[in-house]
Amino acid sequence: MALAAAALALLGAVGPTPSSALSPGVRATLSGSSARFVPGLCPPTAEPVPGRCGFLEVPEDRAHHGGRTIRLAVAIIPAASATPAEDPVVFMEGGPGGDAFGNIPFLVAAGVNRDRDLIVMAQRGNLHSEPNLACPEIDRFYAQAVGLPFDAPSTGELLVRATKECRDRLTADGVELSAYNTTENAADFADLRRALDIDRWNVYGYSYGTDLALTYLRLHPQGIRSVAIDSVAPPKVVNLPWTWDSAREGLDAVFAACEAQADCKRRYPDLPQTLTEQVRRLEAHPLTVMAQPPGGGNPVKVVLDGGALMDLVVAKAIPFVDLPTALDELAHGRPERFARARAAGAAPVIGEFGYGLKESVACSEWVPGYSQAEVLEVGRRNFPGFPDTVLAQAPQLPFEYDVCRVWNVPDRTSVQRVDTVSDVPALVISGTFDSKTGASWGQYAARTLSRSTTVRIPGIGHWVVPQSCCAQTVLASFLDRPTSPDRTCVTDLAPAPFTIAPENAPENAPERETE
Repeated sequence: MALAAAALALLGAVGPTPSSALSPGVRATLSGSSARFVPGLCPPTAEPVPGRCGFLEVPEDRAHHGGRTIRLAVAIIPAASATPAEDPVVFMEGGPGGDAFGNIPFLVAAGVNRDRDLIVMAQRGNLHSEPNLACPEIDRFYAQAVGLPFDAPSTGELLVRATKECRDRLTADGVELSAYNTTENAADFADLRRALDIDRWNVYGYSYGTDLALTYLRLHPQGIRSVAIDSVAPPKVVNLPWTWDSAREGLDAVFAACEAQADCKRRYPDLPQTLTEQVRRLEAHPLTVMAQPPGGGNPVKVVLDGGALMDLVVAKAIPFVDLPTALDELAHGRPERFARARAAGAAPVIGEFGYGLKESVACSEWVPGYSQAEVLEVGRRNFPGFPDTVLAQAPQLPFEYDVCRVWNVPDRTSVQRVDTVSDVPALVISGTFDSKTGASWGQYAARTLSRSTTVRIPGIGHWVVPQSCCAQTVLASFLDRPTSPDRTCVTDLAPAPFTIAPENAPENAPERETE
C-alpha cells in the first residue's frame, strides 16, 4: 500500500496514533525511543500544503530520559502518479535552520513527488516545529546590517549582542541548545520512518541536508533504499576555512564559462581581476548609497564594501548569468545591481529562519578545531589579492567565532566529522557554479559510497534539482533504478549564455546618501 493511502487512514484518527495500529516490532522501537506521530492540521504557509500533516513527538535530548518532549511538524504530499511506488521520498532541508515547508512548492514543481509520496519534516527548532528556535533579535540585526560596514568590528559586536539576547531568551525558556545537533536531527528522521510504519524510503537532501543525510545514513542505515544528496557538504570536511575553498571553486567555474563564450570573453576579458579590484576598492573606500529593495518599497541606506560585495557574490544574490555585467558596471561606477541586492536584506521575514539550530550545529560541529588564523590563511591562498579584513571572515558566516563564544555549546566534532561508508545506492548531484558547497565535494563524499553515481550540472549554483530539468530527470531515473540512473541528458549540457550589456551604457546609479 502506498504511503498516501496509509497516511489517510493514519491521519484520519483523532489524537495520538494508537500502538495497536503498529506492528509489534514498531511498537517496541517506539516505546524505546519515546517517539510517536500525532495527526494535526497543516500549518499556515504562503501556499497551502498539498497533503496531510501532523507532528512527530520526540525527546529533546535522548541522553536524558524523562526530559521534555518536542514536536516536529510533518507533511505528507501524495504522489502525482495514480499508481505510486510504495517507497516514499523524505526530504532533508538545508541551512541548518531553513524552512522546509516553505520549499514544498519547489519540490513539487521539480517533480520529486512524481511517482512517490513526499514526506517533509521541519527539523528540530525550525519554523512550524515546537519549540521554534527563531531569533528575531538576529533578524533585526541583519535588517540593520545592510547599512553597516560588512566586516567592521562594530558590526560584529552588534551581531554578537543580538545572538546573546536570543540565546539568553531561549535558555530562559528551558531550551537545551546542545540537543539541537545533527546526531539528534538524524535520530528524529529514524523515528519518523518507524512512527509512520514505513519499511523502506528514499532520502533526498540538499546543502546542510546532505550533511544530515550522510550522518543519518551512517547512524541509521536501516530502511534506506537510496540516498540523493544535492550540493554536498560532507560531515568530515565542513568547517569555516572550507568555505573559502568552495567560493574559489565556484567562481573559477563561472569565470571559466565566461572565457569559453566568445561574446562574454570579448566584453569581459578579465573577470577575476575585476572582482579583485572591486573588492579592494570598496574595502578601502566603502560606497554608501540609497537603494530600493528588489521587492519594492522605500529606498534604504546601503553600505557596499569589499566584504559585502564578496558575500553577495557567494550568496548568488546576483544571478550568475548577470554577474559579469554586474561586475563590469560596478567597475564603471554603476553599482545599482549590487546595491539593490544588498538592500534585499533590509526586510527579512522575522522568525522564519531557525537560528537556534543553525548556531548550535555550526558552533559544535563546524567551528571547533580550526582557528580564525586558519580561515585567513585559506582565504589568502584562494584569493591572494583580497584584503585581510575580507578574508578574515568566512563567506556566509561572518564573526562566527565571536558568535560561538556566546552561544556556548559543547564541541561535537569527534562524533560528527566522520566519513560515511555505505553500499546503499547514492546519487551525488553538484552544480559547477556552486560557490557555497563546491562541486568537488560531491566527488569527495562519493569516494566512500561504493554504489554511488556522481553528476555535475554545468552552469548551476547551489541546490541543483529545482533549477535544472536535467537534474530532475536524473533524480527521477535514480529513484526508479538507484543502481543505474539515466544520465544521458547531462552529456550535451553547457552553461547558459551570459548577459552581455551594450558598451557605453548610460549610468543609472542609485542615489548616493548625503552625508
